[in-house]
Amino acid sequence: MARIRGRHAARRVATTAAGHRRRSGLRSARYRRGLGGTAVAAVVMAALTASQAPGVELAGDHGSDRPGSAGDRTPGDDDYATELPPLESPHPPGTSEPGGSGDTSGIPSSVLAAYKKAARSLASRTPGCGLRWELLAGIGKVESGHARGGAVDKDGTTLRPILGPVLNGKGFAHIEDTDGGRWDGDTTYDRAVGPLQFIPSTWDRWGADGNGDGRKDPNNIHDAALAAGAYLCADGRDLSSGAGLDRAVLSYNNSSDYLRTVLAWFEYYRKGTHAVPDRDLSVLPTTPGLGEPGGGSSPGAGRGGADPADDRPGKPSKPSKPGKPSAPGKPDKPGNPGEPGGDGKPGDGDDGGKPSPEPTGPHAIERVGAGKFTAVAGEDFAGHPVVKVETAKGKGVKGVRVRFEVRGETGAAFEDGARSTTVTTDAQGNATAPALSAGDRTGSFTVRATVPGKKLGSVDFAASVTAPQADTLARTSDGVLEAGKGGKFTQAVRVKATRKGKAVAHTAVTATFGEGAETGPYFGKDEQGTPIRRLVDLKTDADGVVVLPELFAGDRPGTYTLTLTAEGGASVQVKVTVKG
Repeated sequence: MARIRGRHAARRVATTAAGHRRRSGLRSARYRRGLGGTAVAAVVMAALTASQAPGVELAGDHGSDRPGSAGDRTPGDDDYATELPPLESPHPPGTSEPGGSGDTSGIPSSVLAAYKKAARSLASRTPGCGLRWELLAGIGKVESGHARGGAVDKDGTTLRPILGPVLNGKGFAHIEDTDGGRWDGDTTYDRAVGPLQFIPSTWDRWGADGNGDGRKDPNNIHDAALAAGAYLCADGRDLSSGAGLDRAVLSYNNSSDYLRTVLAWFEYYRKGTHAVPDRDLSVLPTTPGLGEPGGGSSPGAGRGGADPADDRPGKPSKPSKPGKPSAPGKPDKPGNPGEPGGDGKPGDGDDGGKPSPEPTGPHAIERVGAGKFTAVAGEDFAGHPVVKVETAKGKGVKGVRVRFEVRGETGAAFEDGARSTTVTTDAQGNATAPALSAGDRTGSFTVRATVPGKKLGSVDFAASVTAPQADTLARTSDGVLEAGKGGKFTQAVRVKATRKGKAVAHTAVTATFGEGAETGPYFGKDEQGTPIRRLVDLKTDADGVVVLPELFAGDRPGTYTLTLTAEGGASVQVKVTVKG
């Protein structure tokens, strides 16, 4: 009886019109469609919106009559879950709502953690916003039933896609493809994606990395929650005020009915909630899906779209409208496609119990193997840049064209001197760049891999070209080097530096006499008259040859060793003899 008394109380609150505020939005045609036009639903909504807790006041009317309101003109405004929380306060774990069923105050643990983490992160990044995690929970509830009851993996990514209807203008917004099918698998029209239902073009602007894995994925509850929070806080909104809170929610879906539904759940969660195990079907909305008896009249299930004209500078782009999942145990009507990403059980609105197919379109491009390559000028790189084109589930996609491009001031090129080339992915989704020649110029450059026509981002490979280093240093003649004491050698010392049999030009060479040569041969004298027995400023010429300067015998007879070393380590020893 508590529930019945509550409804009578709600009716009295509504009819006495506390504060005498008009509820013009309650009479809107869209609201009547969203709640099935029943008097009870209208009374419940009126009671909820008339009895907000402190700090959650609606700040006046929110229908199309409100000054400055854009009205409910966006197609699909009524395409969201209209289930309302019970009028009684949430019950603690282990108890149930009198006269009801399910644990409506519970939120799947992984999803709850994502909401709270996003709110904490934004509290430090946008301290003036005042975003509470309960608002994200309210939106997540009506958007996807908290990611279909917490059907996410250990990283927070939905186990199966949650997609809105095709936005082809038939009952919803007309938004042609903006992501090449990367997120929604549709290359003709866009569809809203993920637990918080972002259309791809909006995600392209607001996407965030909430779990620190280096990717921004609308299918991941951590990423989606952080992006939704940043979106709600945009334009310096203060969500601690009623007006700021209203503006934020209306920016997500410009519908007075949507505002009231979200705020009802927001207030409900503020009174108390708790974590429940992931994949708990009791948290799913039980409102009949759109097009079903008692539901809305718009065709399809899931979310509607946003007006792309709203995605302009100075105004946050508006995510498309929330979807209303089919009620558990109640299949969609014939001709009304179920929302992909459902529970996959017979009779739950997922196409007769058949599992939704995994996305097969390109979702991301990732590097495979090494990210850095080095080669010597004039040679080919030994390694090849490799990338993988994947679906949203990480499966390789065959037959995708990948473009590799040499970027930067360099002489490097692919076959036939081309600076770009296109390769098709193999059965594993891998694309391997062809052989890359280093060219004659030293320095660094980048090889960038992209998928033409797809917004999959890019993968860069760092490459550098170094000067060649000799692997061999040898005398150009085998003549004996001899000189008398106090004289000088008549034959010059000549050596040649080569690499793989080719001359190495302009490489450094040092020449040093070893131990015991303190009074032996030398290369002239310095300004102080000291004999020079070590040379470090030698360079090979264009033919890789270096000729040592004039060599003097010294005063001590004997055989001495002259060691010449090229840059890179190649060396040769030359014997010289001083006769007495």
